[in-house]
This record gives sequence, C-alpha cells and structure tokens, in this order.
Amino acid sequence: MLCTWASAQMLEGVSSIARELERSTWVYVAVASPLTPALSQRERESFTKFAQGSPRSLPAVHSRAEFDSLAVVYDPNTPYALPHVLFVIDRQKGNRIYYVNTKRYAFHKDFVNGTYLSLERGQVFFENNYLKANRRFIMGTIAYQTPVRRWTFEFWEGDLIPADQIKLASEIINKSFFTPVSFKPNSSRQDSVSADLGLPRVLQTDISKEQDYQALNVAKALGRIHVIPKLDEHVEIGFNEILVLDEVPVQLPPVAGIITSKPSTPLSHINLLAKGWGIPNVYIKNAQELFKQYNGWWVEFDARHDTYSIKRADLKALDEYQKRLKERLDVMKPRSDLSVTRLADLSEQRASSVVAYGAKSANLGEIIHAHLPGFAVPPGFTIPFFYYDQFLRENKLDDAIYQMLNDQKFVHDPAYRRAYLTRMREQIQRGTMNAQLRVEVLRRLRAEFGTKGVFARSSTNSEDLPNFNGAGLYSTMPNVRGDEQLIEAIKFVWASVWNFEAYEEEGINSESSGVMITADPFNREDKDQAIYISAKRGLG
Repeated sequence: MLCTWASAQMLEGVSSIARELERSTWVYVAVASPLTPALSQRERESFTKFAQGSPRSLPAVHSRAEFDSLAVVYDPNTPYALPHVLFVIDRQKGNRIYYVNTKRYAFHKDFVNGTYLSLERGQVFFENNYLKANRRFIMGTIAYQTPVRRWTFEFWEGDLIPADQIKLASEIINKSFFTPVSFKPNSSRQDSVSADLGLPRVLQTDISKEQDYQALNVAKALGRIHVIPKLDEHVEIGFNEILVLDEVPVQLPPVAGIITSKPSTPLSHINLLAKGWGIPNVYIKNAQELFKQYNGWWVEFDARHDTYSIKRADLKALDEYQKRLKERLDVMKPRSDLSVTRLADLSEQRASSVVAYGAKSANLGEIIHAHLPGFAVPPGFTIPFFYYDQFLRENKLDDAIYQMLNDQKFVHDPAYRRAYLTRMREQIQRGTMNAQLRVEVLRRLRAEFGTKGVFARSSTNSEDLPNFNGAGLYSTMPNVRGDEQLIEAIKFVWASVWNFEAYEEEGINSESSGVMITADPFNREDKDQAIYISAKRGLG
C-alpha cells in the first residue's frame, strides 16, 4: 500500500525538512485508468527485523563482526556466498561515509530518504546521483568475494561515476574499513576509467574464471524462450518470456526469467530486480547458442545453485499457468464509478471509496478512521475519477487515445510507444480544465490551506491493489503554490497515467490464438480448397 503519512514518533528530533513534511497538505487527483496496470515488481523480500536501538549505519567498520552485523548474505552456506553492505559517501558533508545497515535498508535511496539526508526521489535522485559527475552522493556496495577470498567495493553497472570519485571512494573506504578493499568494475566503462588509477582491482572474470554456469538468483519459471542477439529499444519483451541475452542489461521490464552469456554479479541491478520478481537469473556459457533450439518454445526452467534443467512445458503446466494468470488479472482489473462528482476530504473516505477516489486516497481514509497512535495523516482532499473522464471528453483526448491504442506500431515498437506516450502526456497538459471544477478546486484550496504549499498526488484504481502495489508508476508534483500552478499540477498528474512505466496493453486471456488463411501458402498452384491454420497456446 502506498501511503503518504508521516509518523509523529519518527519525525521527533529530526531535521526541519522532516518536520515540514508532517505539516504538509495534499491534493489527491483520482485517475481511473482505462488499462490493466503494468505487471510490476513483486513485494521485496522482507529483511531481518531489528532489535530496538540497532544503528541505521556506522561511520567505520572495525571488524568482520561489525560488517556481519550490517550485512545481507546472498547464497549463504555455498561456495558462492556473497555477504555485502551498502555504503553512501556524502560529498556535501566533507566526504562522510555511511556503512548502511543493509538488513534494514534494501536500497541506497531508502537510506538517503529514510535518514533525511535528501528528500529527492525518483528520476531526479537517479539522474543527480548516478548519471551526473557533480553528484552529492557516491553510492556503492562492499562485498566479500568468496570464490577469490577478496574484499571489493563496486557500483551499479549503469553508474557513470568519474575516475576521480572512484579513487576518492577507495581512499575513504580503505581508511575506515578493517581490511584492504579492492575495486570491482561492473561495466566496460568503469573498467576503462579505473584502469590507470593504480587501484587494486578484482574483475568479474577473476571471480567466474573457469565457470560455465552461475546461478545469480535461484528460482523456477514457466515462460516462452526469447533469444535476443542484440537488445535495443525496439525489441518487444513480454512479461511471460524467459530472455536469453548476450550481455547483462542495465534495465528490463518484468519478465519470467533471465539467462545471459556473460558472467555478472549477484549485486547487479538486474539481479536485484530478479530477486524482487522471484524469477531465475543465471549465467550460462554460450547460452545463445545452447538455447536457440528452444527459441519460441514454452518451457519449464529450473535454476539451482549447482545446475539447471529445462524441458518443454506440457499441456497440464500450461493450463495451470493460464488459470493463475486469469486469477491474477481478475484480481487486478480496475473498477471505477464515474457517477461521483463531489470533491471529498480524506477523512470522509473509507475502503469502499476506492471506485470513485482511488486506492491511495481511500486507504488514507482508513488510516484516519483507525486512530492509530503515533500516526498523523496530513490533511487533503481528492478529485474523483469523474473529472478525469470529463477532461478527456471535453478536450477530445478520448479520440486521440483511441487512435493511439489502435496504432499497430505503438503496440509492437517500444521506442515508438515511449515517444507516442510522451506526446500524449504533453497533449493532456495542454488541455483546458472544466471551469466549474477549476472554481471548486481553488475555493477549497484557499479555504482549507490558504497560501501553504501542497502536494498534488495520484490516487488511481491501478495501484495499491491486491498483488499489485503500482509503486512509482504515476507522478507527484510537490510544493505547489498558487492557483495556476495547482491547475497545471493536476493536469500533470492526470497525464502521468500515460507514463511509459505505467502503460501495458490489456490483452485477452486467450487459451489459443493464431492465424487462419483460406489458401495453402506453401502450394499456390493447388486449386483445391484448403484452410491453413498457424496457432499456438496463449496469445499469438
């Protein structure tokens, strides 16, 4: 469940920024999505619960025992065990290093936001701290590489960290860690920029030397094998596919499994996704050559620590898969009530309000009515789905959306789809809000919040659903002040329904599909009547 409340106990004694959050006010924009929500990352693995007083981080690690107190271990009790701890270096605070309690914080951004070092989130945080050279935070991971018995520090494979910051991180870590730590580059770029720094290094090839197989995430999958010689933005990927790739990608949409021909690290971003999705992720030498015979097949793939197995899926397995998929889609199917036109305060809403005001808003209403000690929900009101639908119709955007969804290139070309969705969001933001709604929104804003800054947030029927949280799919506009800024912020949130990450075409739950031709395509000279059918189980 996505909640936008702040705990009074949590905020006690923290920075003024955090206190300001507790005083924030919120405008929720309810958006009824016309689409089934994109399949999302499953709930993260739950981490070890901590005794009261457990530190969020340490400024130095003086022993293996201290390291272990912070560490999460992948593949424990195996030859590939990988104990690791996140670290954050704050360049704005004199290069102060935080060895993060990784049992408590799964990701760097969780620690940075959770300790109020920064309240940047989403794309802004990502670009400022992974892509830009002049970044505030240097964020990486320290691990013990069991196969080579070496300590290493490393960065996300997509991190564009410059050479001088790699060297700075090495100096800071080796002054505050109990034993020497080498640098492990995770991309060809990191390899090249660090080659002449004079740092001790451990390469992935050193770790996986002589290995033909490595299970990065142990799991079973049923899916369709998709061998991809070259992955680019035009390759269409389905959530039910087991990908066979030559190289480890930086990012992927949800899939059924990942097989790569080149070694990788269990700490890669892709493997974190695989763990979250509960899917197999393995390195297999010469995978593209080995698996091309299975390309297009539905298979059962079982990745174990020491080996793997693959077999063609039988009818029983496929039938069970179809049943599970149907149950999931039935649970996730959005519902909406477009008859409700009243702007509602959060305190007026309960769980049943989800069909008119969205799950996030309705859930906050439930929290208010629960009277939980120590929790405070910032005041706010919600614009119901009715007005999103009205806005589309009055600006003739419903016709534009229909045209977009029926564009076959939009359906099948991800790069074209991304660009088209960007244009659609821009078109929505250029639209004109209904005059009566505008008057009512601004009246409530002035009456309830005066000149305070407010947050315009989404509350849709495609998030906070059973088996689907939809975290991060839609956009928020923070610290909105003034009439025009609020109106534009509402349209900005409405437009975010068509964010690339939030979009997925709603398909038919098909048992079998294909093409029927009323002629024999292999023998055009044959004058006899013939019907040729090419079909497959599932969607064609």
